[in-house]
Amino acid sequence: MLFDLDPPPGPPAIPVLVTAPLDGPFHYLSDGASAPEPGAVVEVPFGRQMLLGVVAGPPEPPPDHRRLKTLARRCAAPPLPAALLHLVEAVAALTLSPKGAVLKLVLTTPAALDPPPPKLGWQKAAGTGRLTAARTRVLAAAEGVRSAADLARAAGVSAAVVKGLADAGWLVPGELPEPPLPRPDPHRPGPSLSAPQEEAAGQLREAVKRGGFQGFLLEGVTGSGKTEVYMEAVAEALRGGRQALVVLPEIALTAQWLARFEQRFASPPLVWHSGLGQTTRRRHWRACLEGEATVVVGARSALFLPLDRLGVIVVDEEHDPSFKQDDGVPYHGRDVAELRAQEAGCPLVLASATPSLETLARTGTLPPAPGKTPLVHFRLPERFAGAALPAVRLVDLKRERPPRGRFLSPPLADALALTLERGEQALLFLNRRGYAPLVICRACGHRETCPNCSAWLVWHRLRHRLVCHHCGYGKPEPEHCTECGAVESFAAAGPGVERIAEEVAALLPTARIALMTADRPGSTQGLRELVAAVEAGEIDVLVGTQVLAKGHHFPNLTLVGVVDADLGLKGGDLRAGERTFQLLHQVAGRAGRERRRGQALVQTHLPLHPALVAVAEGDARAFWQAEAAERMAGTLPPYGQLAALVVSGPEPEATAAFAREVARAFPEGEGLRLLGPAPAPLALLRGRHRQRLLVVAKPEVDLTAHLRRWLAPIHPKGSLRLQVDVDPQSFL
Repeated sequence: MLFDLDPPPGPPAIPVLVTAPLDGPFHYLSDGASAPEPGAVVEVPFGRQMLLGVVAGPPEPPPDHRRLKTLARRCAAPPLPAALLHLVEAVAALTLSPKGAVLKLVLTTPAALDPPPPKLGWQKAAGTGRLTAARTRVLAAAEGVRSAADLARAAGVSAAVVKGLADAGWLVPGELPEPPLPRPDPHRPGPSLSAPQEEAAGQLREAVKRGGFQGFLLEGVTGSGKTEVYMEAVAEALRGGRQALVVLPEIALTAQWLARFEQRFASPPLVWHSGLGQTTRRRHWRACLEGEATVVVGARSALFLPLDRLGVIVVDEEHDPSFKQDDGVPYHGRDVAELRAQEAGCPLVLASATPSLETLARTGTLPPAPGKTPLVHFRLPERFAGAALPAVRLVDLKRERPPRGRFLSPPLADALALTLERGEQALLFLNRRGYAPLVICRACGHRETCPNCSAWLVWHRLRHRLVCHHCGYGKPEPEHCTECGAVESFAAAGPGVERIAEEVAALLPTARIALMTADRPGSTQGLRELVAAVEAGEIDVLVGTQVLAKGHHFPNLTLVGVVDADLGLKGGDLRAGERTFQLLHQVAGRAGRERRRGQALVQTHLPLHPALVAVAEGDARAFWQAEAAERMAGTLPPYGQLAALVVSGPEPEATAAFAREVARAFPEGEGLRLLGPAPAPLALLRGRHRQRLLVVAKPEVDLTAHLRRWLAPIHPKGSLRLQVDVDPQSFL
């Protein structure tokens, strides 16, 4: 053969998964003689932008008929752990999300992908000139490299003295080392445990020591010492040279919890949550990647940190709805924690005073959930150190009505006054921020609504604003009605926590009252100061939302008053009863956690509702059995599967038409039902009209495979969007 018409083979192509909502991988040419290893983080040209990506595998033969671009650069960071890349694939498959969108949950801190810029300080050298007493003190303090401010503070001199030494050559610049991260001490003795605590802790220690995936449920009444038990598993992981990850709802990650950890391990953990500054985020993320971090405690996003030696994963308050992310990749933190523990080959501990029905159905307590791995179940039935559970009483608001214009019934108002007379503290709970959920014009009946959402504007009287709690839109309090022009005609309808605090101040003028909500006191430091004030006895009555329900321990708090227990029971949420039971049980559990027995008064118009009866009588077992029977009858989770589809767009007619098109394409199958489309309960959200569809499937159906076949040929046009949520937790 005289001529070889086949082109010579080109250089191998590097498969790269990029941080874009696409699956990929995409192929690039190497930027050097050697190809980057799998897991290496790189930057690549993608269209007209530069994106971060991860090398998805070894070099491959170059794709035919394609002009490949070259990697822009390799980030100066170790490769991501292989188990973390497997997690990205597993989460993408579970949630029907593009792999690139899941990868973006991992690479949240681009600044951590390169070493930090050096920080300069001062170190001793041989200088010239007279040394005064002040200068001598500075040189004595100059061990290693220290900052000018640190040297001045240590020597008790002004910054001018340090500058003078530098000018004279006695101090020369040097690179400051990064301060070491805290190192929790696993050998520090923990508190004495009760017999049930020690039994659970012993089995957890053995499971961590043994290694391999195994799931546990640690169920205990409020105040039973669950944290102390799972901290024993954390200590065992550290003793074995492995890492521990503890995941909590962000509102439960309190200063009190961190103080308990530090008391146990003589050092704080590495924390990870949305409130961290960029410098701290960079330092902590890099410490995870380089293996310097030993214990990480954080919100659900901590599940995607690059930890490579995990010895145990703990999900505290595993039932909490905030573990589900609704925007972007719709994952549930509990499910991702289980996938991560399986990839890492380590035990998973789920902890809660009120476990979810999905979790209980894996313990043998309820009819088993099909296809789920059983969990080892530990129970802590009593409070730690002999403290008694609070007495719970339902106050029927149909019989014991509050006075006109007020919201606290006579029994609750009397109990509040008596509690303060005894020098004790009280907590009033209402899961509604602001002063009132809406305002109405007394002249024409007009209600102020959000222009972007089908929702009323909430009156925040302390801020003098009307605010939408769905999109954040806000405006100042109007001086006149925008509909009829009447001046000062607006009236508050219903209570928020600000209005309850106002009522308490009128009832008990000398009471020291504080608000605690997601936006008050407004900062982490402010929250710490408020908690410290309560602990010091400087606050008599706390009024707040669900941020009060978790993670707080106030020894002198003996009364909990629930202003409106019926709020969570409204709407069509299949978990409404479950969540109401969990929330009320948790908030009632803030009372009487030490010497004095507490009580909880729960105001309701529905005193016969099973969830409220269960809270009052402490009969959780009967409630869960009835709830499980209802779910089984309706083929609902965990005895069935759900997938929610939300079609949204700027125009209502086009949105509804596309939703009908999606529904018509639904392939019928055994064990499958499609409900909808129908306008969503929140039909307008952030300026987009919304239609919902719901797929109900029997447990044996491969729901994700069915959804892929159904939706693969469907492509929203223009500004229309189609979002899929497998196992939805919200139905708005």
